[in-house]
Amino acid sequence: MSNVTPTSNGSLPLRRGEFETIAEGLDYAARGETGCNFFSSRGGLEQALAYRDIRERAVDLARAFARAGIPRGERLAIIAETSPDFLIFFFACQYAGLVPVPLPLSVNLGGREAYVERLRNMMMRADARLAVAGPELVGYLEAAAKGLKVDFLGAPDEFYSLPSEGGELRPLTSDEPCYIQYSSGSTSLPRGVLVTQRAITENARAIGQHGLQLRPGDRSANWLPLYHDMGLVGFCLTPVMNQVTIDYLASTAFARRPLVWLKIMSEHGCSISFSPTFGYELCTRVSGRIDPSSLDLSRWRVAGIGGEMVRPSVLRDFAECFAASGFDETAFVPSYGLAESTLAVSFTPLGRGVKTDRISREAYARSAIAIPANGNGSAQSSRAFVKCGGALPGHRIEIRGEDNEALPDRRIGWVCISGPSLMRGYYDDPEATRSVFTPDGWLNTGDMGYLVDGELVITGRSKDLIICNGRNIWPQDLEWAVESRCGVSPGHVAAFSVDDDEGLERIVVVLETRSRDAETLRAFSREVASVITAMAGVGGELVLAPPRSLTFTSSGKLSRAAAKADYLAGRIEDISGDLPAPASVEPEVRLAAGAGS
Repeated sequence: MSNVTPTSNGSLPLRRGEFETIAEGLDYAARGETGCNFFSSRGGLEQALAYRDIRERAVDLARAFARAGIPRGERLAIIAETSPDFLIFFFACQYAGLVPVPLPLSVNLGGREAYVERLRNMMMRADARLAVAGPELVGYLEAAAKGLKVDFLGAPDEFYSLPSEGGELRPLTSDEPCYIQYSSGSTSLPRGVLVTQRAITENARAIGQHGLQLRPGDRSANWLPLYHDMGLVGFCLTPVMNQVTIDYLASTAFARRPLVWLKIMSEHGCSISFSPTFGYELCTRVSGRIDPSSLDLSRWRVAGIGGEMVRPSVLRDFAECFAASGFDETAFVPSYGLAESTLAVSFTPLGRGVKTDRISREAYARSAIAIPANGNGSAQSSRAFVKCGGALPGHRIEIRGEDNEALPDRRIGWVCISGPSLMRGYYDDPEATRSVFTPDGWLNTGDMGYLVDGELVITGRSKDLIICNGRNIWPQDLEWAVESRCGVSPGHVAAFSVDDDEGLERIVVVLETRSRDAETLRAFSREVASVITAMAGVGGELVLAPPRSLTFTSSGKLSRAAAKADYLAGRIEDISGDLPAPASVEPEVRLAAGAGS
C-alpha cells in the first residue's frame, strides 16, 4: 500500500489562492508533492494521489473529451462519490472546457424511486449531455436518463478507455463558468447555482488568506459530501488552490464510524476540518468506544462549524469529551456561507472559540429586536445565538427589512450579501434568479439574522419561521427543546406550521419513535406536548411517526419543507391506535404517524 502524500511541499512556495482559474491552481499544485488520500471506513489508506497525478489523469481525460468531439460548454453530470474518479472528472472538465454538475448520493433521499427522480430533475434542468457514476451507481443514472438527451453515460473506466491522442486542451477561462452546484433543497426544489471561475477563485483566496490563514504545515481532513458546497469548495477546490494535502473519509463511512474521522486526524496530524454541529455531537455520543487519550488532536487549530444552526452546548460537550485528546475548544470557528455565494461569507476570528449573544426571548418574539438579556438570563426568558464573524474581505453583509431598507444593529431581518463570490445566477432559471436578487444587486439569502459589533448572527430560515398569536417562533427552538428534555436523538423531530381553515398558523411537531407500546406512547406524548406548550406559549399537534419518516436534504440537513409536504398530503399511517389525546394540552394533540415515503 502506498504512503500518504506529505503534509508540506519540499521546495514549492505556498501560494494562497493566487490564481485566476481552477485549472491554473491545479497546474501550480502539481509542481509539488502534496495531494489527496482516501481512507476506508476503518481508517486504512486505500489510495494516495499527489496533485500531479490527478492533473496528469485529468488532462488525459480532457484530451479524450476533445477528441470525441464533445463541444465546449457541455454539462457533465457526475454522482459525487468521495473517490479519485470524482476529482479526475471534475478537473478534466476544467481542462476540456466542460461544466461539471456534481450530483448527490442516495443517502436519506427517500428510496430508489425518489432518488432516481431527483437525479432526473437535476440532469434535465442542467441539460447534461454526459453522465458518469461509479459501477454500483450507474444503474441509477441509466434509470434517471431515460427520455433525456444524454449522449454518453457510463462508469469511469468507459470514459478512461476513450482514445486521447491528438485531443487538444480547451481550458475554461477566468470569465467562464466553473461548475453547477445544486442547492440542498431544504425549503424548495433544488436549483442549479452557476458558479463562475472568478467566484470560486475569489472565495478560495478569501478562505485561504483570511478565513483559515493557511500556512505551511497545514493539513486537512474531510468527511463532508463532495456534492455539497462545504465539501466541494471547502475540502476539494480550496485545498487545491492552496496546495494543501487532504485526507478523505466517505460520508457513509463517517456515519457508520464517526470516530474514524478523529483517528485519521490524529494519525496524520491534521490541523483543519469542518463539520455541521451534528458531526461533533455524533462523535461525542460514541466516544465511549475509545479512550480519548489515545488520540492526539492537539494540532487541530481550525475546527470549523457550518451548514446548519450552531448549537453551543453540543460543542462544549465535544470539547470536554476530547480534552484528553489535546483538543482545544478555542479551535472552534463558527462560520456562515451558502452555495449562492460559492461557499464562505463570514468567519469568526481564529483562536477565539464560540461566542454567543444572549437576547431577550420576549423582545425577540414580539418585536424582532435582539435586545441583550439582563444578566445571564434564564433559559425561559433568554435565547443565546452564536456569533458567526464578519464578512470576508471584498464582501459585505447587510440586514434588510420588508422594504429592502438596511436595518441597524440588533434589528432582525433578511440577511443580504454582496461581493465577488456571488453566483452568476441559477442555471437556465431567470425567474428563480430574479427572486433572490434585490433591485440593487444584493443576494437575499433567505436566512434571517442580525448584526452586532460587525458580526453576523443567524436566527433561522425565513421560510421556516412560525408566527402564532403575534409571536415569532423558530422551529429549531422547539426541536432542540424536545431533543434535550425528552431524550430524543437529533434529526428525529421536525417542527413546522400549517394554516387552519381561518388562515391562522398552528404548530405541528412530527417525532419519530420505534415504540408501539400504548402506555409508553401515551406518557411520551404528554411529556413532549408539555415541552411544546412551554416553549411556544401555545399548544400544537404532535405526530408520532415511525422511523425514517423524516426526509433529509443532500447535505444532511432536516427538510422541514418535506415533512410539511408529507403531512399535508395525508401520508399518515397511524401507529398509536385509538389513544386518547393528552387532556392537559390545548388545542388538541393527536397521536398519528407521519409517512414520508
